[in-house]
Amino acid sequence: MKRVYLVVLVAAVAGGVAGSWFTNLLDKNEVSYQSIEQRQIKLTGQATDSGYNVPNELNFLAASDKVIAGVVHIRTSYGPGAFSLNPLEYYYRSPMRSSGSGVIVTDDGYIVTNNHVIEDATNIEVVLNNNQRFYAKVVGTDPSTDLALLKVRAKNLPFIRYGNSDNVRPGEWVLAIGNPFNLTSTVTAGIVSAKARNIGVLRDRNNLQIESFIQTDAAVNPGNSGGALVNLHGELIGINTAIATSTGQYSGYSFAIPVSLVKKIMDDLLEYGQVQRGLLGVQIENVDATIAEQLNLTISQGVLVRRVNRGSAAEESGIVEGDVITAIDRHPVTSVSEWQEWVARKRPGKTVTVTYIREGKTAEVSARLKDNSGKEVLQVKDDSKGPEGLMLEAVPLNDLARLNLEGGVLVMAAEGKWKEAGVQKGFVIGFLDKVPVDDVQDFNRMLQYKKGGILLEGYYLNGEKKSYGIEW
Repeated sequence: MKRVYLVVLVAAVAGGVAGSWFTNLLDKNEVSYQSIEQRQIKLTGQATDSGYNVPNELNFLAASDKVIAGVVHIRTSYGPGAFSLNPLEYYYRSPMRSSGSGVIVTDDGYIVTNNHVIEDATNIEVVLNNNQRFYAKVVGTDPSTDLALLKVRAKNLPFIRYGNSDNVRPGEWVLAIGNPFNLTSTVTAGIVSAKARNIGVLRDRNNLQIESFIQTDAAVNPGNSGGALVNLHGELIGINTAIATSTGQYSGYSFAIPVSLVKKIMDDLLEYGQVQRGLLGVQIENVDATIAEQLNLTISQGVLVRRVNRGSAAEESGIVEGDVITAIDRHPVTSVSEWQEWVARKRPGKTVTVTYIREGKTAEVSARLKDNSGKEVLQVKDDSKGPEGLMLEAVPLNDLARLNLEGGVLVMAAEGKWKEAGVQKGFVIGFLDKVPVDDVQDFNRMLQYKKGGILLEGYYLNGEKKSYGIEW
C-alpha cells in the first residue's frame, strides 16, 4: 500500500506541474484584450482618475485657474532694431533680446512688471496666455522700487485683483506664476518664509531704494521677474523680483515686492508718470542687541535715527538724533526696510504720526512729509506741449472717426529733424513704433523712453497714409 500511495502522489504532482505549464502556455499565446486601459479597468473595477480629494488649504487648483491667464510674457529688444534709419544696422548690429513676466491689473490693458525687465528696451512685446500679442508702451518706471507700469490697447482682458500684503503671514501658502526660461505660464508653490527682507539688490542714484520683500520658497528663476505672487484666493500679494543665489539659478528663496507698495507706485505712475515720494528726512539704521546695549535702550528692535536732515519734515516735527522710531501711523515697525516701505506709501504733503522712544520715554509726533527737494507739493510735469521742433494739438473726434483711429496727435508745425524727415502740418500721428498713441501727453511720455530710430505712422487729414523714420 505504501508503494501505491507513493505512485499516486508522484502522479498527482507531475499532473499538477504539467497542467500549470500547459495553462501558462495557453495564456502566453492568448490575447484576451486590445486595450491596456480596458485591462486595467477589468482588474481594478474603475476608470483611471488623476483627481483626489485634497483639503481646501492645500488645493491650489482654484487659485491657479483664476490667475494664470492674468500673467503675461514680456519680450524686449535692445538696440537699433527694425526702426533704425540705417538698414545696415539691423544686419550688423542686430538687437539683443530678453524676456520676463508681467501682471495684468486692469481689463483695459495696464500691466505691472519690474523696471529691470523693460529698462532701456527699444521695443516691448506682450504675449498673453492665449498667444495674443501686443506692442506695449511704458507709462512710467520707478528704479527705487524696481517697478514699471505698461499699457497695451486692449479690452476685456483677464486681470488679477489686488490682495492685501499687510495681512500675509509667514507659513501661508502662495503661488508664483511667470515665464522662467521662456517656459510660459509656469506655476510653482511655496510658503511665505519671511516679510520685510532687505537683500541689497536695488540701486538708486539718490540712495532711496526700497527693499521690503516678501520672502518665499516658491521656485523662481530668470524669466519669472515681474510675475505674480498670489494667495490661495487668487489675489495678488506681490510682484516676483529677485532670487537669493550664488549661481544665477534658484537656490531655495525668492523675493517679491509687496502689493501694498505696488498699488501706490502704480497709482503715481498712472496719474503723474512719476512717483510722488514722501520723505521724513532722516538717516537711519536697524536697532539690534549691540546698539541697544551701547545706547542703554530698553528695546532691541526699531529704527535708530542717526542724523536729521536740515529743513526736513523730521526736523520741523521735533525728531532728533538718537530717537528710536517704533511705529508709523500706529503700525509697529521693527526694521529699516519695514519703515521705508510704510513711508514710501505716502505722498509729499501727507501728515503721518511717528511713534518714538527718547530717553526711555515713548512719544508721538505729527510730521508733514516732503519730497527729495524739500517741497510738500506734488511734482507734475507739463506734457501738454510737443517735443522740441514739433507743435502738437489734440485731434478732433470727428477726424479720428473718419480716419478710423482711436487716438492720436495732430501736427500743427514741424521744424528741425521732424521737418527734414518729411513730417508736415496736418499729419495725425496714430502710432509710435507700432504702439497706438492716445494724446499729446501720452506721446510725450512715450518719447521719454525712446532712443535711436523711431517710426511714426498715421494719416493726413485728407486720408493719405504715411510713415516717417526719425533719429531720436
